[in-house]
Amino acid sequence: MSEVLKVDVGTAIDEIAPGSRARQQGRADRRRTVFVRCLQLGILIGWFALWQLTAELQILDPVLSKSPVQAWEWFVQAVESGELWSNTMATMTAVLISWVLASVVGAVFGLALGLLPTVERVIAPFLDAANAMPRIALAPLFIVAFGIGITAKVALACTLVFFIVMSGARAGVRSVDQEWLRMSAVMGASKLQVFVKILFPVATPAIFAALRLGLIYALLGVVGSELISAKDGLGQLISKYSSLFQMEAVYAILILLSLGAVLLNLLMLAAEQWLLRWQAPSDM
Repeated sequence: MSEVLKVDVGTAIDEIAPGSRARQQGRADRRRTVFVRCLQLGILIGWFALWQLTAELQILDPVLSKSPVQAWEWFVQAVESGELWSNTMATMTAVLISWVLASVVGAVFGLALGLLPTVERVIAPFLDAANAMPRIALAPLFIVAFGIGITAKVALACTLVFFIVMSGARAGVRSVDQEWLRMSAVMGASKLQVFVKILFPVATPAIFAALRLGLIYALLGVVGSELISAKDGLGQLISKYSSLFQMEAVYAILILLSLGAVLLNLLMLAAEQWLLRWQAPSDM
């Protein structure tokens, strides 16, 4: 009888233990997340404090020594006047258009190259040469061709995003286990079935990683084009206020761009986690 009880207790403990370990792991992950967020907040506060101290002590040139308070005051004034809102919308509209267009074309092109290795070998040197070209040097050409409207900004950003997404799609297709392909051929799977069931699911994580990086580069491309010449946009504001030596405005816009990049990255990461929820969780 006692042996039976021991077996039953041991079985019950084995059944409860996995759930208990999962709860403990969840609590540990939450504590680690809180700790990391506290460190990040501390770094941010320390950075602003150092910035304020540098401005008060006039360590840098007086033109550059603008405090966070001055940047905040300009930010509030620009929001109230509507100047910041309209230019932010102009920049973000160009970013989203360029990101969507270049991502679709880049993903399709990258998957096609991954499926056609002979074609890839033929055009790879030309793609590498085009990708190595400094894209900011193309901005004057786009401005002459398309004017100073949104088209030139979109064109420049597309040249950045296209190669990033294309490279991610190519790498994703190449990462497919060759044993899976041989097994699918033995089982008589069609090319469409191989693509839908094997190639595309395996390549999807790499494509999403490229999309997340491409979103940031779309922002960089649009702002870079606006810095050279544009009717509106945050880059145009930076160029305008730099020429007027109003560095508090420049600092405020740079912080806004940084926050925008972080927000875009977080949104894309959340979308990636939701869309790829069918994947097994990582052990890391």
